[in-house]
Amino acid sequence: MVADKVLIIGGVAGGASTAARLRRLDEEAEIILLERGEYISYANCGLPYYIGGVIEERDSLFVTTPGDFSQRFNVEVRVENEALSINREDREVKILNHSTGEEYRESYDYLVLSPGAEPLRPPLPNIDSPGIFSLRTIPDTDKIYSFINNNRPKKAVIVGAGYIGLEMAENLHQRGLEVTVVELSPQVLAPVDADMAALVQQYLRSKGLKMHLGDGVKKFNRTEKGNLKVELNGGGIIDTDMVLLSIGIKPETGLASEAGLEVGRGIKVNDYMQTSDPAIYALGDAVEVTHLVTGNPAVIPLGGPANKQGRIVANNIAGRKERYRGSQGSSVLRIFDLTVATTGANERMLAGAGIPYSSVIIHPDDHAGYFPGSQPLALKLLFSPAGAILGAQAAGFRGAEKRIDVLATALRSGISVPDLQELELAYAPPYSSAKDPVNIAGFVAGNILQGDYKTIESAELLKMDKTEQLQVLDVRENSEYEEGHIEGAINIPLGELRNRFDELDRGKETVTYCSQGLRSYLACRILTQHGFAMPRNINGGFRTFRALEQEMQQG
Repeated sequence: MVADKVLIIGGVAGGASTAARLRRLDEEAEIILLERGEYISYANCGLPYYIGGVIEERDSLFVTTPGDFSQRFNVEVRVENEALSINREDREVKILNHSTGEEYRESYDYLVLSPGAEPLRPPLPNIDSPGIFSLRTIPDTDKIYSFINNNRPKKAVIVGAGYIGLEMAENLHQRGLEVTVVELSPQVLAPVDADMAALVQQYLRSKGLKMHLGDGVKKFNRTEKGNLKVELNGGGIIDTDMVLLSIGIKPETGLASEAGLEVGRGIKVNDYMQTSDPAIYALGDAVEVTHLVTGNPAVIPLGGPANKQGRIVANNIAGRKERYRGSQGSSVLRIFDLTVATTGANERMLAGAGIPYSSVIIHPDDHAGYFPGSQPLALKLLFSPAGAILGAQAAGFRGAEKRIDVLATALRSGISVPDLQELELAYAPPYSSAKDPVNIAGFVAGNILQGDYKTIESAELLKMDKTEQLQVLDVRENSEYEEGHIEGAINIPLGELRNRFDELDRGKETVTYCSQGLRSYLACRILTQHGFAMPRNINGGFRTFRALEQEMQQG
């Protein structure tokens, strides 16, 4: 049975899902949902697409209205009511009704905190100038939408190359604006590794986006004509008509902190989503959870985990004890026609946690090569020396999210690299190959675990003296070599390798490569079995190397 009275602060994914689940468990409980804004449940992931015109009707953004939610679930919904403080001793919350200006107190048996997060706005000069926006809420969306329609801007600067930043870059570009992306990090999309990000960056440049990576904003200025100048740390100046700040978000922990609850990167909770006060639960973008792979505290602001946490909070309040086992950060982004998806940990996270790992990058076709329309899919798998799956990243025009969903399921279920080889996945020529890319990743990773061959990362090779320290062997056909190759590489097509060993120096370490990595893997096996010291194969082949090389030159 649910406690007599449950007070929920904050709606959208976490708070609303908690309220709905609680009502399904108990018809008699008193449930009050406070939301400081006008809307309790809306599709905040859809906001960029409304601005871009993909979602045509504003009303489509609303999952439910306060009236409908209240009627369906018998929950007292109070919009424009903001929680000001929590009195834990008396189990009361001080609340401000923004519509009337009235302050009042509301008691609770259990309190649920779902305050969300707020966009970061660093104290840069003139950051509050007209034409500079953040995007988090419906009112933010309305301001941007109205500005574009009324002012007809021709240029936009996006500050930050995360998910929202790139989605907005696409949607503004689709509306005819010239878009420039400024990102302090040397790459887009922090969840993916640099080698995978390089492939994405190459694609974004091909679509006409301008990018300033590894550079940040120093200040903003408005000109006499009313447009904006964005001055960068590196000295560059960008003329623009509008700016969107997508630098990141900060968990809203003020209410919890002032109430004396434990706060780290977010509101600290245990496995049952309880704060340091057992009568107060917290969830969503505001909380600090455990990363499923690294075991470290993490803030992972995603709608999927927030909804699941809401259900778990409701179950625990109702006496149905259930643990939240941690977040793995599975996410997906569509940017123009390209899909980028991730799950688990990336290299930076693994290195920071001191977890040893290896990786493979493959470029299989997204479906059978003989069926029309197949295109390469970039898939990266990170795994431990024992074969545990630690993370995965994919980028492609079809099927990237499908493969990441399989690997996300495998990661959470404890499936290992050898198990990937045996997964029986749906196959028909328009959708996959008899050996799915997930199977292939398992085969390649398994070869490394079995000691059949070694890899070298493109970033490492780019830093090495390729004439003195080693010999680089290109086993592609002569025509492929002539179209582009690694400087100083020896070109011996795979089919000729056994007859041309005398052209190689057995005293040097050998690095092999082809377009994607398959032919050069075969070359590694040939060389190893003919007495060469075990060569290393470029992880991801020439496709990955060239993308990373070109992006490093851009920087």
